[in-house]
Amino acid sequence: MNPEFIHSLQDLLPQIQGYIYPNEIEIHWGLLIVVYPYITGVVAGAFILASLVKVFNVTEVQPLYRLSLLTALAYLLVAPMALVAHLGHPERFYEILLTPQTSSAMAMFGFVYAWYLMAVLLLEIWFVHRTDMIAWAEQETGVLRFIHRTLALYSRDTGDRAVAFDHKALKVITIVGIPSAFLLHGYVGFIFGSIKANPWWSSVLIPIVFLFSAIVSGIALVILLYMILTPLTGGKISMRCVDKAIDFLFYAVIVDFSLEFVDFIHRVYQSEEEIKILSEMVMTKLFGSLIIVQVLLGMLIPLLLISLTKIFKKRFGLNEDLRKMVYFIAVILIQFGIFATRWNVVIGGQMFSKSFRGLTMYKMEFGGIEGLLFTILLLALPIIILAVLLKVLPPWKEIHGEVDSEVV
Repeated sequence: MNPEFIHSLQDLLPQIQGYIYPNEIEIHWGLLIVVYPYITGVVAGAFILASLVKVFNVTEVQPLYRLSLLTALAYLLVAPMALVAHLGHPERFYEILLTPQTSSAMAMFGFVYAWYLMAVLLLEIWFVHRTDMIAWAEQETGVLRFIHRTLALYSRDTGDRAVAFDHKALKVITIVGIPSAFLLHGYVGFIFGSIKANPWWSSVLIPIVFLFSAIVSGIALVILLYMILTPLTGGKISMRCVDKAIDFLFYAVIVDFSLEFVDFIHRVYQSEEEIKILSEMVMTKLFGSLIIVQVLLGMLIPLLLISLTKIFKKRFGLNEDLRKMVYFIAVILIQFGIFATRWNVVIGGQMFSKSFRGLTMYKMEFGGIEGLLFTILLLALPIIILAVLLKVLPPWKEIHGEVDSEVV
């Protein structure tokens, strides 16, 4: 036997508990696969937040509209990188589109992704910014003028009919975009839920849990960005906007928590043969990430903070600065909680043996393509892309509340 393999087993054996099969010692899906559903969830959640303005006419959250779209685009551009980097031959990723296997849920991701990027998000962003890009190009010189004219496809029509067409197109695209956003992230949960051989994943509730956790993560991240960017660009945070967005976040967290609790109760009630090893895994290997981070810090404490804020705001006129601080803490905790949710699903599902008699442990690397450093860079990349998008398509007038709702 290969000495290097034996040496690696010697490192892993102390982390094994009970009996597991030899091919289950090493966990094959690492941090990159954890990052992938987290990023796609942000995309779906941010787009659904944007749709509140165009489809449901929630004018209070209008300052978040363009920021939500640009955030969704920044994260969508990075979403496939985690999967491509994880491939054994990343240079062959395009073959999934050239030789599609329609029976493979994973293979269909390329088409779902292309549809959402090209037919929904880019089109909506273009129609939203078309007249602005024409106006910016007329006032600018140099590179930015060229960029804005090119992005506007050299259109100069700002007449009433053209603007009215933009508004109609936006509404249609947004309506089409909502099920598309659900499809983009719902299929990730569908893939996990369809793996019958793994009882940790195989649940009909998994796709729905993924959807609502996606909504939670996207709304929370856009609120967080808004609360950071607005003061930095000389604006004042609109508490009317934040309060309304927090309301939607609050209800989404409740639904998400309820679904996960129902899933837990269902598993306990069923008490299938795997319940003993799953319980042991939760109470030992996943206790910190699931009980502490996901449930306590990521759900219960934010729910408690927001609930107390609502109660004291109505009864005692809670100070705005204190509300901002509470909201800020809540949305940060929710981000950690959602990332822990992805971790517990992906890593947790590989920690127990198919014999139901043993557990293993995930050993995180620092360097390498599957390591912590690359993952941090991957998570930072959407923020860098978003900074470029904010420079090219500045949403500051809308964020600062200087744009009339009928114009946007």
